[in-house]
Amino acid sequence: MSKNLLQEAAINLKRAVPLMLKHQIPTTPTNYALWYAYVGEKNEALNQEMDTVVQQFNTCPSSRSTHLYRKYVADPVELDVREMRKNLDAMVTDLGQSLKDTNFDATEFQNNIDANFDKLSRIENEGFNLEQVVELVRSLVRESDNIRSSTQYFTGQLQKAQTEIETLKQQLQKTEQDILYDALTGALNRRAFDEDLQNLMAQAPDACCLILFDIDHFKAFNDNYGHQLGDQVLKSVAKRINEACRDGNKLYRYGGEEFAVIVPKSQLRVARQLAEAMRKSLEKLVLKDRRKGARIDSITASFGVAQWQEGDSALNLIEKSDKLLYEAKRLGRNRVLPITN
Repeated sequence: MSKNLLQEAAINLKRAVPLMLKHQIPTTPTNYALWYAYVGEKNEALNQEMDTVVQQFNTCPSSRSTHLYRKYVADPVELDVREMRKNLDAMVTDLGQSLKDTNFDATEFQNNIDANFDKLSRIENEGFNLEQVVELVRSLVRESDNIRSSTQYFTGQLQKAQTEIETLKQQLQKTEQDILYDALTGALNRRAFDEDLQNLMAQAPDACCLILFDIDHFKAFNDNYGHQLGDQVLKSVAKRINEACRDGNKLYRYGGEEFAVIVPKSQLRVARQLAEAMRKSLEKLVLKDRRKGARIDSITASFGVAQWQEGDSALNLIEKSDKLLYEAKRLGRNRVLPITN
């Protein structure tokens, strides 16, 4: 590494570490790499997205750090790659042996062709009889068949390798989704929620709110229409709420038919207005059960909204939101509590 590059690396590290401490970013290798890239200011898209996240959360939550690292820094995506490397090693070994065999066959073919061409050139000079000429042609045909079989096998191996590579890519994408996202709804999962909320709580997050909501009478959808339609309700609700989220707020599947939205830097009044907009949006949701020919337009949800107060932990904030959510259900469902701030 040149002297200039070493100096640049030292400068970037001196800039990155204080920023990480300021925003209480865990000192993991992944985070070091992400913030090193950020202070290097060579990727405008990364810096813009990071600035938006930090402005919103006063930190970079774990799920966002992972997402940004994979999107802008990691190449390829650094997930659980042991099995992938094992498969790739086996694939490369197999291809290498096939290529070696094909090269050997091709060399043999070239030598035989050269020998047969020598014989062809001797036909005119030495006057081969018809039987010798026919045998020479047969030899050329045999050698051609052999090399064709060899190259066809190698081509087949290449096609097989391409298929396996595509499978590995799909597995990597699925693994990445499994880490942060709920497979059914596409919302961020409970693991991402716990990590993000804990990270936010570490910042003494003034004016941070939490929205918890639960689909009303969800069991009835499963009982009356079957679990497939119940799954469709969950997916449709998640899609509709994601569309209602704004300013970078993210939807999490908290568990079962319960969801959460973390709203940083927002007073209770604003967070409640957001929850009310979500509630009204769900009221307009219509699904069709094609098997029974039924129209389902009774999808509603109950919401509890709470604001962080000095001394609150993540658990306290969840308990406050959850208490308001179940009070909303007790009062008749399809409503947001508190009614006013």
